[in-house]
Order: sequence, then C-alpha cells, then structure tokens
Amino acid sequence: MILKTTSAGYWQYVKAGAEAYADENGVSVEVKGPTSETAYDEQQNMIETDLNSGAYDALVIAPLQGDQVATLIKGSETAVQAAKDAGWDEIKAIEICGVQGDATNTARYEGYKKGINGAGGEFLEDETQYANAVADQAVTCMEAIMQNHPEGVAIICANNDDMVMAAARAAKGNDTYKDTIFLGFNGDRAACEAILAGEETMSVIQDAYGMGYKAAEAAVTALDGGELEEFIDSGSGVVDADSAQERLDELAEYLK
Repeated sequence: MILKTTSAGYWQYVKAGAEAYADENGVSVEVKGPTSETAYDEQQNMIETDLNSGAYDALVIAPLQGDQVATLIKGSETAVQAAKDAGWDEIKAIEICGVQGDATNTARYEGYKKGINGAGGEFLEDETQYANAVADQAVTCMEAIMQNHPEGVAIICANNDDMVMAAARAAKGNDTYKDTIFLGFNGDRAACEAILAGEETMSVIQDAYGMGYKAAEAAVTALDGGELEEFIDSGSGVVDADSAQERLDELAEYLK
C-alpha cells in the first residue's frame, strides 16, 4: 500500500486500518509513502519499483497525481448554518487551498463551493488562497484575507486541519473574526483537540482507519476473483465541539 505520505497523522490511521484488516485475516501488508504530499517523483519511483519487483500480489495506491471525482463535503453546509447561528448576516466563505492543480485539492475545493453556495452562502472563488497544504503558508494567506476584509468573513475553510488551525491562530485577537467559522478537513486527533480548545470550529471527517481497512479488504477480494464496487464508501461526517471528545476516544482505540 503506497500512501500519499506516511509523515502526517491522518495517514497513520489509514495505515492502522490496513494493518488491522491484515491481522484479522492472515494477510501480509506493507504500508509506505513518500516524505511529503508534494514529493511526486518519490512516490512515482515507489510505484514503479514495486510494480517491477514482483514481490506483491496487489498494490493499493493513494496517488499524489491522479484523477478523482469531486465529492460533496457535508461540512460546508454545516458551516453555513453555524455562521447564521453566530449572527452573520452575509455568509461569505474563502478557502485556503492546498497545492494548486492537485486532484484532491480540486475535489475538496469543488465540494466546499457546492456545499456553501447550495446552503445559501457565497463562496468567493476569486479570493481563493493557496498554501501548499502547510500551516506556515496558511498564516500568510489568513493575514492577506484579514487585510482585504477588515469587516470579517463568516467562513474560512481549508483543505486540511493544519491549515485552518494556523489561520485561526493568525486571526486570534482580531475582533471582527471572533465569530468566524473555521472549517477544516480530516477530523483527526489534532483537529479534535483544537476544537475542544476553541482553536478550530469544526472539521469534515473522513474515516482514515476505515479507508485503510476497506482498501486492504478490496485488494484481497480482487485477488480472490471477487467483484469490486466502482466506489467504496468508507463514510464521512462532521466533528464539532459537541462530538470532539467522542471522536477523540474513538481515534485512541484505533492506534492501541
């Protein structure tokens, strides 16, 4: 199994899910990934090496460069409602994106846009910021947003939790952003802790553990001659202050 990287906490849950399936079903699985989500050549070399090695019966790949179908993101609709509840009259949203041109980045962008606009908000496409999926650059992006919008913005969404937490820290102390909804993506341990500490509002959950488990299961099913569904849904949801502790407890069980 070749992931986008093994250096981020999110992918550790994917790894844990795959290894759990392997342990339960007597399967041997090796999980690896490049050093970062922009190490395209490194991942490509891994794929080519493993394909040519003859050492594996199946390969499961989370590609850094590949086509994906854009998915609707539940969190954007939830964020619009939260912004209304917080007293915002104009529900405008700006996204801090990851790597421009990356398929995953584009899918999340389209999901946020459709969800926010569909729920009655206004997704400001022309003001999208790109932070290459890293926190430091997200700070710079947030500073630019605050300079351009001294009146405040109802929703700041980002392609991962690290970026939105950095944006929230950058906005701390700016009174016009005290009721801004900071929406992240992944819903992992760090996000839940940040939500409980008031440093992030909510996060879209994708079940990393379930992805790893179902990916390993699908590979074995294919090897056994079984048919695979075109799309295997590992589930999604939204975590906020009301559910963050429950989510934390669940995540702790995965890595035991």
